[in-house]
Amino acid sequence: MKKFAVFGLGNFGFSVARALYEEGHEVLCVDREEARVNKIQEFATHTIIGDVTDRSLLESVGVSDMDAVIVSLGDNLAASILTTLYLKDLDVKSILVKIRSEDHGRILEKIGADEVIFPEKETAMKIAKSLSNPNILDYIPLSPEYSILEVAPPNHFIGKTLSEINLRAKYGVNVIAIRELVPDRLTMAPGGEFVIKDSDILIVLGRPEDIAKIRDKD
Repeated sequence: MKKFAVFGLGNFGFSVARALYEEGHEVLCVDREEARVNKIQEFATHTIIGDVTDRSLLESVGVSDMDAVIVSLGDNLAASILTTLYLKDLDVKSILVKIRSEDHGRILEKIGADEVIFPEKETAMKIAKSLSNPNILDYIPLSPEYSILEVAPPNHFIGKTLSEINLRAKYGVNVIAIRELVPDRLTMAPGGEFVIKDSDILIVLGRPEDIAKIRDKD
């Protein structure tokens, strides 16, 4: 069991805290608003009504012992900056901060955030990908160049083996797993003899522009 702290209990912070708690972790939640703290009570190990820009509060709750702290303070850039500075100074192992803009993110990375999270941008990219390419069912950016995507197999893949379609040689794309719906199972690192069915979902790693070429050949 790991220990996490979530600072700020808006929609994002609440959802993260609940998910971590339901995964069996110890979760401390802090927010200035009593109503938000009351709402999270059943999905948190510990709750505090307080201001996370108060360094003494951070010291008193033992943030240095946490595996990670998630900072989700909405539009309050000043509060996010001050909290991140304090957390860095207190040697928190991992600091994740929800941001509202790329400029916001650059500032926080410079002062010590280990990861910045831009939910609106990530959601927009997923929607754009799914609208642009109906075969793409999910999209996980790994870097500016590479992504992991869930792709419905084009018609010309059905009934063929992975060796026959040879995505790595033809497109520079690797099939890292296949999610089968019939029967319901996940095959990791499938072999070249795997025969693709129309109910399968390919989980592929590659550059988005290379993965798009697969659809274009349909």
